[in-house]
Amino acid sequence: MACDETKYTGCNIGKMIQVKNLFKKFKMGETELVALNNVSFEIPTGQFVAITGRSGAGKSTLLYNISLLDIPTSGVEIIDGQDVDTLDDKARILYRRNNFGFIFQDYALLPTLTAKENVVLSLLMQGIDKQTAAKKAETALERVELEGKFDNLPSQLSGGQQQRVSIARSIVHMPKILFADEPTANLDSESSKRVLDIFFRLNKDENLTIVMVTHEKDYAKLADRDIELLDGKIVSDTKQRLHPRRK
Repeated sequence: MACDETKYTGCNIGKMIQVKNLFKKFKMGETELVALNNVSFEIPTGQFVAITGRSGAGKSTLLYNISLLDIPTSGVEIIDGQDVDTLDDKARILYRRNNFGFIFQDYALLPTLTAKENVVLSLLMQGIDKQTAAKKAETALERVELEGKFDNLPSQLSGGQQQRVSIARSIVHMPKILFADEPTANLDSESSKRVLDIFFRLNKDENLTIVMVTHEKDYAKLADRDIELLDGKIVSDTKQRLHPRRK
């Protein structure tokens, strides 16, 4: 279903993510925990957004809800003109698989598969033939600077290299949005910078919309925009100066 302008004003091409009055509540015995409290914002196509805040602020909860990994208690979510609130469970899975890429703290690589096979597998699950999937996987791994590592098992790769395999896997199908939840949490500073450099390049060269949760304010400063949460509410939404490498 296309975006319903009676539910949300401003539905038009150019706004990749639109969120209006989002609530997420959890029951803990007799207590109700409000993890997201009336959150509203828009993210235009091609913007690199950092979501920040202290532990428990609602950062990951927000990312999980806008990426369709979870369902909000109430509110409106529109992705690239699609009113995703109208999708049933099967349609949500298909929409998420076809349009999003995901990167998490743990690399979630299958230990018995090579770097290339880990990327190929995600395409085979989408019905891509093996030969085409292999070519696409090699191209994706080259895009994250892993030439010569196609046949390495995860145990033969550093943490930073494993995270780059997970990036290749997340972008191989050319998603509209890349969601990253603390992608540098388990990496040293040099590996973290390399991962962020890849994000910059994907964002600048391919106009890929990126939403990244991070607790590192220094890394958040390198995004186009910093949305800060506290107790499930947006307390600041700052458009930032372009990083010199992205001018």
